Amino acid sequence: MATGQLFSRTTQALFYNYKQLPIQRMLDFDFACGRETPSVAGIINPGAEGFQKLFFGQEEIAIPVHSTVEAACAAHPTADVFINFASFRSAAASTMSALKQPTIRVVAIVAEGVPESDTKELIAYARSNNKVIIGPATVGGIQAGAFKIGDTAGTIDNIVQCKLYRPGSVGFVSKSGGMSNEMYNTIARVTDGIYEGIAIGGDVFPGSTLSDHILRFNNIPQVKMMVVLGELGGRDEYSLVEALKQGKVNKPVVAWVSGTCARLFKSEVQFGHAGAKSGGEMESAQAKNQALKDAGAVVPASYEAFEAAIKETFDKLVEQGKITPVKEVKPPQIPEDLNTAIKSGKVRAPTHIISTISDDRGEEPCYAGVPMSSIVEQGYGVGDVISLLWFKRSLPRYCTHFIEICIMLCADHGPCVSGAHNTIVTARAGKDLVSSLVSGLLTIGPRFGGAIDDAARYFKDAYDRGLTPYEFVESMKKKGIRVPGIGHRIKRGDNRDKRVELLQQFARTHFPSVKYMEYAVQVETYTLSKANNLVLNVDGAIGSLFLDLLAGSGMFTKQEIDEIVEIGYLNGLFVLARSIGLIGHTFDQKRLKQPLYRHPWEDVLYTK
Repeated sequence: MATGQLFSRTTQALFYNYKQLPIQRMLDFDFACGRETPSVAGIINPGAEGFQKLFFGQEEIAIPVHSTVEAACAAHPTADVFINFASFRSAAASTMSALKQPTIRVVAIVAEGVPESDTKELIAYARSNNKVIIGPATVGGIQAGAFKIGDTAGTIDNIVQCKLYRPGSVGFVSKSGGMSNEMYNTIARVTDGIYEGIAIGGDVFPGSTLSDHILRFNNIPQVKMMVVLGELGGRDEYSLVEALKQGKVNKPVVAWVSGTCARLFKSEVQFGHAGAKSGGEMESAQAKNQALKDAGAVVPASYEAFEAAIKETFDKLVEQGKITPVKEVKPPQIPEDLNTAIKSGKVRAPTHIISTISDDRGEEPCYAGVPMSSIVEQGYGVGDVISLLWFKRSLPRYCTHFIEICIMLCADHGPCVSGAHNTIVTARAGKDLVSSLVSGLLTIGPRFGGAIDDAARYFKDAYDRGLTPYEFVESMKKKGIRVPGIGHRIKRGDNRDKRVELLQQFARTHFPSVKYMEYAVQVETYTLSKANNLVLNVDGAIGSLFLDLLAGSGMFTKQEIDEIVEIGYLNGLFVLARSIGLIGHTFDQKRLKQPLYRHPWEDVLYTK
C-alpha cells in the first residue's frame, strides 16, 4: 500500500467504459480547481476507437478513445490512475489487465457485486506489486483542489458548497460513498475542509482499508487531522485500533462507526452494503466505537454529536497553532450546459433544423403526430406511411392503395433500363449495396423517371388553362418538346400497356373525379391519330391520376397541389418504387456471384 499522497494537480486517469456524465464532472472539477490539463487522458471503450467530445470549461476538447487497456496505457504513459466503470461481470478482468500495466498505480472499481474470490486475487496482486485498489463498490475519492474520481462528491454545486475546489486540512475515509458526500458537507461547515477523501467501498473485501488510508494521511504534512466513518460488520476498524495503540498515528482521529441501531432489531439485519452485516459482538457498531475510543480516537456518543466532535478537534488544533485555516478563494464559474440551460429557461437557443413530419423524442416515434404503435395496431400500409411522412395527413384508403399500386408497378422494368444497368455493373464490380443502389438512382432524371413529374406539370397546366388536346399537343410541338407521358417503344394503340389499364380501372372505380386522367386520354386519342405508338404510357397515367388524387380527395388546397407538383413528389414516388427493383438487382448479382462486367467490343462502334 502507498505510504503518502495518491494524487496531485497533474494526476491523469484512464477511464474504462465510456460514461459521459462522470467524465464531464471530472473535467468540470478540474476547471473549478484551476488545473491546466484535464484529468482524463483517455477513454477505454472495448471495440471502439476515435475521440469523444467533452468540455474543459468553455473549451470543447477531444479525448482519445482506445479499444484496449494496453493500447490506452501505451498512448498515455503518464496516466497512472485507472477508473473502472465496467459492470460486476467484467470488472475483475479489466482491473487485472490494468494492474499488470507498469504505468498504472491506482485502480478504482466502481461496480458492486464483484465475486469475492476475484476481489481477493486482485488485492493480492496489487499488494505484491505495490499498487492501490479503491473499491469495489466505491464512488471513488477526491483530493481537494487537485483530482477526483468519477462521480465523487456529486455535482459541481455540491463541490463548491463543500469547498472541494481547494485543499483543506482534514483527511477523511469512509466505507460509504453516499455518506461521504454528507461528510464532505459536514466537514466543510466546521473546518477549513478536506485535503483528501476516500470511500473504500461497501463490499466485504475492500481493496484498501480504513487503516491503510489513515496511515497514508498520517504521512501527508498538509493533513492535520483525520475523520473516519466506519460501519457495523467486518473487522477493518480493528486494524485502525491497533495502529492507534502502537503509536503509528500521531495526528488526531475523530471516528464514528454507524449501525448502532442494529441492536434495536430482534433479528440480524443486512444494511445497505454487502459488508454491513454484523457477524458477532466484535463486529457490532458499539464494540468498534468503544475499541476506537479506548485506543485514543475521539469518538462521540452518537452520530448526531459527530459534527461537534470534528469541530472541537479542529478548533483545538487552530488554537495550538497546528492549523492555519485555509483562506477562502472563489472558484471560476462552470459554464452551464446548453441543454440544461434551455430546460431551466435561462437561455433561448435557435434551432438549426426544422422537422414537421416525425418526432422520436417521446416514448415512441411518431409519424405526423401518429404514434408508431397506432400505425401498426390500425393496420396501416406503406401508402399510409407515405401519406403521413410526405403529405402530413392521413389520406383516404383509396388514395394510399393507389400509391401502393404505383410503387408495385414501378418497382422494376427489367435489367436493361439505365438505372438497373448501372446497378448491375456496380454490383458486379464488388461494391456494396448502398453504392450499387445509388449508382442506379443517379440515372433518374428527365429521361428516366422524371417523365412522371413532367407529365403531371404539363397536363395540369394545359387542363387548367382550358387548352384542347389539339392546342396542347401542337403548342408543345412548336416548342420542340415531346409530350411527357405519351409514347412507348413497344406498346401501340392496339396493344395497350396493361399497367395503364389497371390504373385507369382502379381510378374510375374509386376516385371521386378523374378529370385530369380523362384529359390525358383525350390527348392520347389525338396523338394516336398521328402515330400508333403515341399511347398514354405508365408515366402519363400515374402523373395525371396523381393530380386527380390530390384534387379529388378534397384534402389539399390549390396552392398545396401546385407546390406538391412543383417540388417533385411524383419523382419521389418513382425513386422509392425503383429502389425496390435496384436493390433486387444488386442482391441478384451478388447471389449469382457475377464477375466484373466488361462491355463487349462488338457492341461498340469504333470511329476515327
